[in-house]
Amino acid sequence: MQYRTLGRTGVQVSTLALGAMNFGRIGRTTQDEVTAIVDAALDAGINLIDTADMYGNGESEEMVGRAVAGRRDDIVLATKAGMPMSEERNHRGGSRRWLVTALDASLRRLGVDHVDLYQIHRWDPTTGDEETLAALTDLQRAGKIRHFGSSTFPAHRIVQAQWAAREHRLSRYVTEQPSYSILQRGIEAHVLPVTEEYGLGVLAWSPLASGWLSGAIRAGREITTNRSVSMPQRFDPALPSNRARLDAVEQLAKVADDAGLTMIQLALAFVTAHPAVTGALIGPRTLDHLHAQLAAADVVLPAEVLDAIDAITAPGVDLAPHEKHDTPPALLDPSLRRR
Repeated sequence: MQYRTLGRTGVQVSTLALGAMNFGRIGRTTQDEVTAIVDAALDAGINLIDTADMYGNGESEEMVGRAVAGRRDDIVLATKAGMPMSEERNHRGGSRRWLVTALDASLRRLGVDHVDLYQIHRWDPTTGDEETLAALTDLQRAGKIRHFGSSTFPAHRIVQAQWAAREHRLSRYVTEQPSYSILQRGIEAHVLPVTEEYGLGVLAWSPLASGWLSGAIRAGREITTNRSVSMPQRFDPALPSNRARLDAVEQLAKVADDAGLTMIQLALAFVTAHPAVTGALIGPRTLDHLHAQLAAADVVLPAEVLDAIDAITAPGVDLAPHEKHDTPPALLDPSLRRR
Protein backbone atom coordinates (compact mmCIF):
# COMPACT_ATOMS: atom_id res chain seq x y z
CA MET A 1 0.00 0.00 0.00
CA GLN A 2 1.19 3.51 -0.80
CA TYR A 3 0.58 6.51 1.46
CA ARG A 4 0.32 10.24 0.74
CA THR A 5 -0.16 13.37 2.77
CA LEU A 6 -3.77 14.54 2.80
CA GLY A 7 -3.42 18.06 1.42
CA ARG A 8 -1.53 20.22 3.88
CA THR A 9 -2.90 18.48 6.99
CA GLY A 10 0.14 16.35 7.70
CA VAL A 11 -2.14 13.31 7.94
CA GLN A 12 -0.85 10.26 6.06
CA VAL A 13 -3.54 8.27 4.24
CA SER A 14 -3.52 5.20 2.02
CA THR A 15 -3.92 5.77 -1.71
CA LEU A 16 -6.86 3.38 -1.64
CA ALA A 17 -9.50 4.43 0.88
CA LEU A 18 -12.50 2.38 1.97
CA GLY A 19 -15.83 3.93 1.00
CA ALA A 20 -18.78 2.68 3.02
CA MET A 21 -21.75 3.59 0.81
CA ASN A 22 -22.52 -0.09 0.11
CA PHE A 23 -22.64 -1.02 3.78
CA GLY A 24 -26.14 -1.98 4.87
CA ARG A 25 -29.33 -1.80 2.84
CA ILE A 26 -27.78 -0.08 -0.22
CA GLY A 27 -25.37 -2.94 -0.88
CA ARG A 28 -27.42 -5.55 0.99
CA THR A 29 -24.49 -6.28 3.31
CA THR A 30 -24.81 -7.62 6.85
CA GLN A 31 -22.84 -6.43 9.86
CA ASP A 32 -20.67 -9.57 9.76
CA GLU A 33 -19.86 -8.92 6.11
CA VAL A 34 -19.05 -5.28 6.80
CA THR A 35 -16.78 -6.18 9.70
CA ALA A 36 -14.97 -8.74 7.53
CA ILE A 37 -14.46 -6.14 4.77
CA VAL A 38 -13.17 -3.56 7.26
CA ASP A 39 -10.84 -6.13 8.88
CA ALA A 40 -9.40 -7.16 5.51
CA ALA A 41 -8.99 -3.55 4.37
CA LEU A 42 -7.14 -2.57 7.53
CA ASP A 43 -4.95 -5.67 7.33
CA ALA A 44 -4.03 -4.66 3.76
CA GLY A 45 -2.91 -1.20 4.92
CA ILE A 46 -5.96 0.92 4.19
CA ASN A 47 -6.25 3.50 6.97
CA LEU A 48 -9.00 5.86 5.75
CA ILE A 49 -12.69 4.94 5.98
CA ASP A 50 -15.24 7.30 4.44
CA THR A 51 -18.97 7.19 5.08
CA ALA A 52 -21.90 9.66 5.21
CA ASP A 53 -25.00 10.23 7.26
CA MET A 54 -27.29 9.67 4.27
CA TYR A 55 -25.91 6.20 3.40
CA GLY A 56 -28.80 4.00 4.43
CA ASN A 57 -30.13 6.94 6.47
CA GLY A 58 -27.40 6.43 9.08
CA GLU A 59 -27.09 2.65 8.79
CA SER A 60 -23.64 2.78 7.18
CA GLU A 61 -22.27 4.94 10.00
CA GLU A 62 -23.66 2.54 12.60
CA MET A 63 -22.06 -0.44 10.85
CA VAL A 64 -18.71 1.34 10.48
CA GLY A 65 -18.81 2.29 14.15
CA ARG A 66 -19.32 -1.31 15.21
CA ALA A 67 -16.63 -2.56 12.81
CA VAL A 68 -13.93 -0.15 14.03
CA ALA A 69 -14.71 -0.37 17.74
CA GLY A 70 -11.47 -0.66 19.71
CA ARG A 71 -9.34 0.50 16.75
CA ARG A 72 -10.39 4.13 16.47
CA ASP A 73 -6.93 5.63 16.93
CA ASP A 74 -5.50 3.70 13.97
CA ILE A 75 -8.10 4.93 11.50
CA VAL A 76 -8.60 8.21 9.68
CA LEU A 77 -12.37 8.39 9.97
CA ALA A 78 -14.36 10.56 7.58
CA THR A 79 -18.06 11.22 7.19
CA LYS A 80 -20.29 13.70 5.38
CA ALA A 81 -23.44 15.77 5.92
CA GLY A 82 -25.70 18.02 3.89
CA MET A 83 -27.86 15.68 1.84
CA PRO A 84 -31.53 15.33 2.89
CA MET A 85 -32.04 13.10 5.91
CA SER A 86 -35.85 13.40 6.02
CA GLU A 87 -38.74 15.28 4.44
CA GLU A 88 -38.21 18.09 6.96
CA ARG A 89 -36.79 21.01 4.97
CA ASN A 90 -34.19 21.94 7.62
CA HIS A 91 -32.78 18.42 7.92
CA ARG A 92 -30.27 19.07 5.14
CA GLY A 93 -27.88 21.68 3.78
CA GLY A 94 -25.00 23.64 5.24
CA SER A 95 -26.64 25.80 7.88
CA ARG A 96 -25.21 26.02 11.39
CA ARG A 97 -28.54 24.78 12.73
CA TRP A 98 -28.34 21.55 10.76
CA LEU A 99 -24.59 20.85 10.84
CA VAL A 100 -24.41 20.97 14.63
CA THR A 101 -27.32 18.53 14.88
CA ALA A 102 -26.10 16.31 12.04
CA LEU A 103 -22.59 15.96 13.45
CA ASP A 104 -23.83 14.98 16.90
CA ALA A 105 -26.03 12.32 15.28
CA SER A 106 -23.11 11.01 13.20
CA LEU A 107 -20.82 10.82 16.24
CA ARG A 108 -23.51 8.92 18.13
CA ARG A 109 -24.00 6.43 15.29
CA LEU A 110 -20.25 5.97 14.84
CA GLY A 111 -19.70 5.60 18.58
CA VAL A 112 -16.84 8.12 18.66
CA ASP A 113 -16.22 11.56 20.13
CA HIS A 114 -14.71 13.06 16.96
CA VAL A 115 -14.14 12.45 13.26
CA ASP A 116 -10.92 13.23 11.46
CA LEU A 117 -12.58 14.65 8.35
CA TYR A 118 -16.08 16.12 8.16
CA GLN A 119 -17.24 16.89 4.63
CA ILE A 120 -20.07 18.95 3.19
CA HIS A 121 -21.67 16.39 0.88
CA ARG A 122 -22.82 18.91 -1.74
CA TRP A 123 -22.64 22.67 -2.13
CA ASP A 124 -25.74 24.28 -0.62
CA PRO A 125 -26.71 27.30 -2.75
CA THR A 126 -29.15 28.50 -0.08
CA THR A 127 -26.47 28.94 2.61
CA GLY A 128 -23.63 31.45 2.55
CA ASP A 129 -20.03 30.29 2.85
CA GLU A 130 -19.49 32.31 6.02
CA GLU A 131 -22.38 30.55 7.78
CA THR A 132 -21.11 27.06 6.91
CA LEU A 133 -17.44 27.78 7.51
CA ALA A 134 -18.13 29.48 10.85
CA ALA A 135 -20.14 26.47 12.04
CA LEU A 136 -17.44 24.05 10.91
CA THR A 137 -14.70 26.16 12.52
CA ASP A 138 -16.57 26.16 15.84
CA LEU A 139 -17.07 22.39 15.67
CA GLN A 140 -13.37 22.02 14.98
CA ARG A 141 -12.45 24.21 17.95
CA ALA A 142 -14.82 22.14 20.10
CA GLY A 143 -12.75 19.06 19.23
CA LYS A 144 -15.56 17.25 17.43
CA ILE A 145 -13.82 17.35 14.04
CA ARG A 146 -10.12 17.56 13.24
CA HIS A 147 -10.43 18.84 9.67
CA PHE A 148 -13.24 19.56 7.23
CA GLY A 149 -13.65 19.36 3.48
CA SER A 150 -16.06 19.61 0.57
CA SER A 151 -17.52 16.99 -1.74
CA THR A 152 -18.44 17.41 -5.40
CA PHE A 153 -18.17 21.21 -5.31
CA PRO A 154 -17.91 23.10 -8.61
CA ALA A 155 -14.49 24.67 -9.08
CA HIS A 156 -15.75 28.21 -8.63
CA ARG A 157 -17.35 27.28 -5.29
CA ILE A 158 -14.09 25.75 -4.07
CA VAL A 159 -12.34 29.03 -4.86
CA GLN A 160 -15.09 31.14 -3.29
CA ALA A 161 -14.99 29.11 -0.08
CA GLN A 162 -11.22 29.54 0.18
CA TRP A 163 -11.59 33.30 -0.18
CA ALA A 164 -14.46 33.41 2.31
CA ALA A 165 -12.36 31.58 4.90
CA ARG A 166 -9.54 34.06 4.42
CA GLU A 167 -11.82 37.11 4.47
CA HIS A 168 -13.62 36.08 7.66
CA ARG A 169 -10.57 34.50 9.34
CA LEU A 170 -12.12 31.07 9.55
CA SER A 171 -10.71 27.60 9.07
CA ARG A 172 -10.86 26.40 5.48
CA TYR A 173 -11.76 23.30 3.57
CA VAL A 174 -8.65 21.12 3.33
CA THR A 175 -10.02 18.43 1.01
CA GLU A 176 -12.34 17.96 -1.94
CA GLN A 177 -14.07 14.70 -2.87
CA PRO A 178 -14.98 14.71 -6.59
CA SER A 179 -16.17 12.00 -8.95
CA TYR A 180 -13.26 10.94 -11.19
CA SER A 181 -12.54 8.04 -13.50
CA ILE A 182 -11.14 7.21 -16.92
CA LEU A 183 -14.63 7.76 -18.33
CA GLN A 184 -15.38 10.99 -16.43
CA ARG A 185 -12.30 13.24 -16.70
CA GLY A 186 -13.98 16.66 -16.66
CA ILE A 187 -12.47 17.64 -13.30
CA GLU A 188 -9.02 17.63 -14.90
CA ALA A 189 -10.04 20.83 -16.70
CA HIS A 190 -11.35 22.81 -13.74
CA VAL A 191 -11.49 21.18 -10.28
CA LEU A 192 -8.04 19.57 -10.07
CA PRO A 193 -6.14 22.73 -11.11
CA VAL A 194 -7.95 24.56 -8.30
CA THR A 195 -7.25 21.91 -5.67
CA GLU A 196 -3.58 21.96 -6.63
CA GLU A 197 -3.51 25.76 -6.40
CA TYR A 198 -4.95 25.73 -2.86
CA GLY A 199 -3.17 22.62 -1.64
CA LEU A 200 -6.33 20.57 -1.06
CA GLY A 201 -6.24 16.83 -0.66
CA VAL A 202 -8.39 14.99 -3.22
CA LEU A 203 -10.31 11.78 -2.48
CA ALA A 204 -11.81 10.59 -5.76
CA TRP A 205 -15.11 8.72 -5.65
CA SER A 206 -16.53 6.35 -8.29
CA PRO A 207 -13.10 5.51 -9.79
CA LEU A 208 -14.71 2.44 -11.39
CA ALA A 209 -17.42 4.62 -12.96
CA SER A 210 -20.34 2.86 -11.22
CA GLY A 211 -19.10 -0.50 -12.45
CA TRP A 212 -18.35 0.39 -16.06
CA LEU A 213 -14.64 -0.21 -15.37
CA SER A 214 -15.05 -3.28 -13.18
CA GLY A 215 -14.47 -5.72 -16.02
CA ALA A 216 -18.02 -7.04 -15.72
CA ILE A 217 -19.41 -4.80 -18.47
CA ARG A 218 -18.35 -5.80 -21.97
CA ALA A 219 -19.87 -5.73 -25.44
CA GLY A 220 -22.23 -8.62 -26.09
CA ARG A 221 -22.83 -9.32 -22.41
CA GLU A 222 -25.97 -8.62 -20.42
CA ILE A 223 -25.30 -5.89 -17.87
CA THR A 224 -26.20 -7.28 -14.46
CA THR A 225 -24.28 -5.11 -12.00
CA ASN A 226 -25.92 -3.94 -8.78
CA ARG A 227 -26.10 -0.39 -10.14
CA SER A 228 -27.72 -1.49 -13.40
CA VAL A 229 -30.76 -2.59 -11.38
CA SER A 230 -31.04 0.56 -9.27
CA MET A 231 -30.12 3.01 -12.08
CA PRO A 232 -31.06 1.32 -15.38
CA GLN A 233 -30.76 4.47 -17.52
CA ARG A 234 -27.09 4.74 -16.61
CA PHE A 235 -26.51 1.46 -18.44
CA ASP A 236 -29.12 1.60 -21.22
CA PRO A 237 -27.18 0.71 -24.41
CA ALA A 238 -29.67 2.73 -26.48
CA LEU A 239 -28.30 5.99 -25.07
CA PRO A 240 -25.42 7.59 -27.05
CA SER A 241 -23.36 8.26 -23.91
CA ASN A 242 -23.57 4.60 -22.92
CA ARG A 243 -22.59 3.45 -26.39
CA ALA A 244 -19.58 5.77 -26.14
CA ARG A 245 -18.67 4.30 -22.77
CA LEU A 246 -19.01 0.74 -23.99
CA ASP A 247 -16.79 1.50 -26.97
CA ALA A 248 -14.19 3.04 -24.65
CA VAL A 249 -14.39 0.05 -22.30
CA GLU A 250 -13.64 -2.36 -25.15
CA GLN A 251 -10.57 -0.37 -26.13
CA LEU A 252 -9.45 -0.02 -22.50
CA ALA A 253 -9.78 -3.76 -21.99
CA LYS A 254 -7.17 -4.30 -24.69
CA VAL A 255 -4.86 -1.75 -23.07
CA ALA A 256 -5.24 -3.57 -19.76
CA ASP A 257 -4.62 -6.97 -21.33
CA ASP A 258 -1.51 -5.73 -23.13
CA ALA A 259 -0.19 -4.32 -19.83
CA GLY A 260 -0.95 -7.53 -17.92
CA LEU A 261 -3.52 -5.81 -15.73
CA THR A 262 -7.16 -6.25 -14.87
CA MET A 263 -9.59 -3.48 -15.76
CA ILE A 264 -9.91 -2.67 -12.05
CA GLN A 265 -6.16 -2.29 -11.70
CA LEU A 266 -6.02 -0.06 -14.77
CA ALA A 267 -8.91 2.11 -13.56
CA LEU A 268 -7.71 2.61 -9.99
CA ALA A 269 -4.08 3.13 -10.93
CA PHE A 270 -5.14 5.74 -13.49
CA VAL A 271 -6.96 7.78 -10.83
CA THR A 272 -4.11 7.64 -8.32
CA ALA A 273 -1.56 8.51 -11.03
CA HIS A 274 -2.78 12.11 -11.24
CA PRO A 275 -0.50 14.32 -9.12
CA ALA A 276 -3.49 16.22 -7.70
CA VAL A 277 -5.18 13.07 -6.38
CA THR A 278 -4.43 11.85 -2.86
CA GLY A 279 -6.42 8.65 -3.01
CA ALA A 280 -9.22 6.70 -4.67
CA LEU A 281 -12.32 5.65 -2.72
CA ILE A 282 -13.22 2.03 -3.34
CA GLY A 283 -16.70 0.84 -2.39
CA PRO A 284 -16.65 -2.97 -2.18
CA ARG A 285 -19.88 -4.82 -1.49
CA THR A 286 -18.19 -8.18 -0.89
CA LEU A 287 -14.80 -9.50 0.19
CA ASP A 288 -14.17 -10.66 -3.39
CA HIS A 289 -14.77 -7.10 -4.62
CA LEU A 290 -12.34 -5.80 -2.00
CA HIS A 291 -9.56 -8.23 -2.92
CA ALA A 292 -9.94 -7.43 -6.62
CA GLN A 293 -9.55 -3.74 -5.84
CA LEU A 294 -6.68 -4.21 -3.38
CA ALA A 295 -4.73 -5.76 -6.26
CA ALA A 296 -4.33 -2.21 -7.61
CA ALA A 297 -2.72 -0.87 -4.41
CA ASP A 298 0.84 -0.83 -5.71
CA VAL A 299 0.24 -0.61 -9.47
CA VAL A 300 2.03 2.27 -11.19
CA LEU A 301 1.08 2.84 -14.82
CA PRO A 302 3.95 3.58 -17.22
CA ALA A 303 3.78 6.58 -19.51
CA GLU A 304 2.87 4.50 -22.57
CA VAL A 305 -0.20 3.08 -20.84
CA LEU A 306 -1.31 6.53 -19.70
CA ASP A 307 -0.79 7.78 -23.26
CA ALA A 308 -2.93 4.94 -24.59
CA ILE A 309 -5.71 5.87 -22.16
CA ASP A 310 -5.50 9.51 -23.28
CA ALA A 311 -5.97 8.37 -26.88
CA ILE A 312 -9.20 6.58 -25.91
CA THR A 313 -10.73 9.14 -23.52
CA ALA A 314 -9.48 12.68 -23.95
CA PRO A 315 -8.11 14.55 -20.92
CA GLY A 316 -10.67 16.86 -19.34
CA VAL A 317 -13.67 15.26 -21.06
CA ASP A 318 -16.69 13.50 -19.52
CA LEU A 319 -18.19 10.76 -21.67
CA ALA A 320 -21.47 11.18 -19.76
CA PRO A 321 -21.61 14.90 -18.96
CA HIS A 322 -25.30 14.68 -17.94
CA GLU A 323 -24.26 12.52 -14.97
CA LYS A 324 -22.11 15.20 -13.39
CA HIS A 325 -23.03 16.07 -9.82
CA ASP A 326 -21.64 19.60 -9.62
CA THR A 327 -23.80 21.27 -12.27
CA PRO A 328 -24.79 24.82 -11.25
CA PRO A 329 -28.46 24.96 -10.17
CA ALA A 330 -29.32 27.51 -12.87
CA LEU A 331 -28.56 24.91 -15.55
CA LEU A 332 -31.02 22.47 -14.01
CA ASP A 333 -33.88 24.79 -13.07
CA PRO A 334 -35.15 27.13 -15.84
CA SER A 335 -36.67 29.53 -13.28
CA LEU A 336 -33.18 30.39 -12.07
CA ARG A 337 -32.04 31.67 -15.46
CA ARG A 338 -35.09 33.72 -16.44
CA ARG A 339 -36.45 37.02 -15.18
